[in-house]
Amino acid sequence: MQRKPIGKTRWAIAEGYIPAWSSSDRRELVSHETACLLNAGDREAHVAITIFYAEREPSGPYEVTVAPGRTLHLRFNELRDPEPIPPGTDFSSVIESDVPIVVQHTRLDSRASDLALMTTAAYGE
Repeated sequence: MQRKPIGKTRWAIAEGYIPAWSSSDRRELVSHETACLLNAGDREAHVAITIFYAEREPSGPYEVTVAPGRTLHLRFNELRDPEPIPPGTDFSSVIESDVPIVVQHTRLDSRASDLALMTTAAYGE
């Protein structure tokens, strides 16, 4: 069965912030920013992410691949190449793919014992 791609090839998440600490060191409870990438099509998605800051030059591209018919929940905290994103720093991201994908943004803030979870669709064009 052929899967028809959905989404866009260029996305922006204007709001980004990785809390500098968490109330737990368990992976599922560590404060994080996530870009949820959905590739509903039949071709691999080659994705490049550029990070923008208020007080310094952009970093990137961070490159990932999303297999056809798959999703990737990419934690910005775990990006290392070309450099880690500094915690406690405001940032924005532009996500570019060679095939249409869908992007959703999620943050878990576990600094307080009452956890905060936020999610929103990214801006796509």
